[in-house]
Amino acid sequence: MPEINLPDVLAEVAAAFERYETALVTNDVAVLDELFWNSPHTLRYGVGENLYGYEAIAAFRAARPSHGLQRELVNTTITTYGRDFATANTEFRRGEVHGRQSQTWARMPEGWRVVAAHVSLMPVKG
Repeated sequence: MPEINLPDVLAEVAAAFERYETALVTNDVAVLDELFWNSPHTLRYGVGENLYGYEAIAAFRAARPSHGLQRELVNTTITTYGRDFATANTEFRRGEVHGRQSQTWARMPEGWRVVAAHVSLMPVKG
């Protein structure tokens, strides 16, 4: 069984996650592209799109709107498994929108990279 949440590894992944979040809400496409693993094996399931491979993810990022991206994160949970693998899960709120985001991170030679991601919206209550 791998060691769970080694403090130094957890701090590294939390910093990478925070860097990703800042890039997301400021539409820093260069950083977003950097933080996804540059591989045809990388995938991102979005609210309305299924993206297979780094090139498809980068094209989506380049074309998405750059306004209205601010959001509030709640219930963020980051878990590391050994020294080279982690998951980050969070809920987000943007106005009336309530969604979920999950990321799988792996340590690559160039640093921590998202190898799989999933974004979905919660049903509107009321």
